Amino acid sequence: MKNLIIVESPTKVHTIKSFLNKDYKVIASMGHLRDLPKSTLGVDIENDFKPKYIDIKGKESLIKEIKKNAKEADRVLIATDPDREGEAISWHLAHILNLDLNENNRVTFNEITKSAVLNGIEHPRTINIDLVNAQQTRRILDRIVGYELSPLLWKKVRRGLSAGRVQSVAVRMVVDREQEIREFIPQEYWSIDAMLLAPSSKKAFAAKLATIDGAKAEMKDKETVDGILKRLENAEYIVANVKKSVHRRSPAAPFTTSTLQQEASRRLNFQAVRTMRAAQELYEGIEIKDMGATGLITYMRTDSLRISDEARQAAYKFIKEKYGDEYIPDTPKIYKTKGSAQDAHEAIRPTHPELTPDIVKANGVTSDQYRLYKLIWERFIASQMSNCLMNTVSIDITANGCGFKASGYSVKFDGFTVLYEEAKDEEGEKKNELPPISKNDMLKVKSLDGNQHFTQPPARYTEATLVKAFEENGIARPSTYATTVSTILNRNYVERDGKQIKPTPLGEVTTQLMKEYFADIVDVKFTAKMENDLDNVELGKKDWVKTLDKFYAEFDKDLKNAETKLEGKRVKIPDEKTDIICDVCGKPMVIKIGKFGKFLACSGFPECKNTKPIIVETGGFCPFCGKKVLQKKSKRGKKYFGCEDNPNCQFMTWDTPTKEKCPRCGSTLFQKGGKNGKLICHKPDCGYEKDLSEEKENES
Repeated sequence: MKNLIIVESPTKVHTIKSFLNKDYKVIASMGHLRDLPKSTLGVDIENDFKPKYIDIKGKESLIKEIKKNAKEADRVLIATDPDREGEAISWHLAHILNLDLNENNRVTFNEITKSAVLNGIEHPRTINIDLVNAQQTRRILDRIVGYELSPLLWKKVRRGLSAGRVQSVAVRMVVDREQEIREFIPQEYWSIDAMLLAPSSKKAFAAKLATIDGAKAEMKDKETVDGILKRLENAEYIVANVKKSVHRRSPAAPFTTSTLQQEASRRLNFQAVRTMRAAQELYEGIEIKDMGATGLITYMRTDSLRISDEARQAAYKFIKEKYGDEYIPDTPKIYKTKGSAQDAHEAIRPTHPELTPDIVKANGVTSDQYRLYKLIWERFIASQMSNCLMNTVSIDITANGCGFKASGYSVKFDGFTVLYEEAKDEEGEKKNELPPISKNDMLKVKSLDGNQHFTQPPARYTEATLVKAFEENGIARPSTYATTVSTILNRNYVERDGKQIKPTPLGEVTTQLMKEYFADIVDVKFTAKMENDLDNVELGKKDWVKTLDKFYAEFDKDLKNAETKLEGKRVKIPDEKTDIICDVCGKPMVIKIGKFGKFLACSGFPECKNTKPIIVETGGFCPFCGKKVLQKKSKRGKKYFGCEDNPNCQFMTWDTPTKEKCPRCGSTLFQKGGKNGKLICHKPDCGYEKDLSEEKENES
């Protein structure tokens, strides 16, 4: 063996091997091989925060095998991911294998394609110690906060709690939003909406009252509206002005990690973890006919909007062949990356734009891989296409001193919208399709109504809007978005309510304690500054030890103050009340949070220790006896479904009840499996099944 290449993932091994000759052997480290110990702090605070790294338990034989391969090789190249985490893994590998840190043994590539991999191998560099220090600083920061703060939460709130630096501020954002919603006082307001008919049209269009005697129409009560409606009785509605223009709509930029997670949430209903799992698989490589194993997208942890000239030209070639020259913009679309972005990699894009989603689908990828690739591919191609041109019309209408406005548009040139349009968290006001109208036209009134409205509180975060808030506030980085959301959910600080995310009582109590005693940790601006400091460590502009020292001085002072002030005190987590009656003592039951999530407990505790799992009606019916099917949780917190008449009826299943009925027997259909699932009927002797994979692909 002449050359040994070490990557992180075994999937990459297969892909990269296919690009190289027999002079190369490719093996995987399976992620990190060394880390801080679990049983101790592992950081010598008194000695410049020197970390104590140990081999990760369970990886001893893998380390031994890697050492053996390295000893047999003439040259060792480390090709872990091109980010801070990957650089740190390379650094740890170099220490394990006693490699010279001054040698060019570090290989990086932004995409796993033959040209990119060969170019990376031909141009190795030294391990970037600034990148390593940035990762090391983050790891030590998080270890200090978690290791020293968690015991306080154990003693003062509840056993088993753990604290996290970025997670704590994320929970605070959710808690603060919930508080805004509770404190919100709706304000009444009214609108006057007309449906009008133009002389040459039988189809009415909508117009809204905008001004009264030249001033903005403000209507806060029914009395005011009734007065205006009386004034408008028998009024003539005359077109005062018609303004026509052409509006240009630009395509959305190619994806960053944040925007990919947001759009996958909106369009595909993917949670961030699911999105990143499928993206990782697409990046590491898929078998493609006549190409072999190849990475289908560029590196998926990025905040850059930059793309290569080669990728742009490949996109133009496809656009020209598929849609024509008019769909290629006169000047290239250049998207400006935000000032806080690291810009280390390109935006997320297909590595081979000529590989359409249909071609990829024909190569046997999973449903998740196909749907995410289609999203990435369409977004990238559309980002390089011409603007959409819209003929817009704005109409001013007068009626007895009252001014109405109507607007609408028609598409002049579809441009990028022929392929893709970005989804929105909230739908804007819909435009009319307006009939031909000219100035001085007299309009007929089909209807005129006063409508009551109330101002709405801010919406709860969804996973998409929470990730967007992380990016806007600068409190996390692309590699941490998904793990931050999943961590605060798994620790029961927040919970899902449909697509919305709301705090639990535990999250609210813990946040209140943190705001009182550790204001910096849960302060958005402080956390953003810390992220900026880590970026500066990466750029070599800040010393990592001084950065840690400055943070720890304040943190240690806050910790000692909290321990003193909370001496002998314990924070109570309020129970969620229910109308369920304890079947042992007759007292109301409350919802508590345990190791495996929520459960029902008697409010008479400790006199009555009765507990039971929380059950939720699903809308499905038992295929055995016809009674309701309930959602339940096992002792280990795993969700399952069973008949409400248990133990008399023994029906239970892991399959999810749906609203669909069996076309054969009329029983509830259950969904089995995820990516390529199917609907099945559990009615004895029925046997009906329906494959969902084809249906999902059609929907996408």
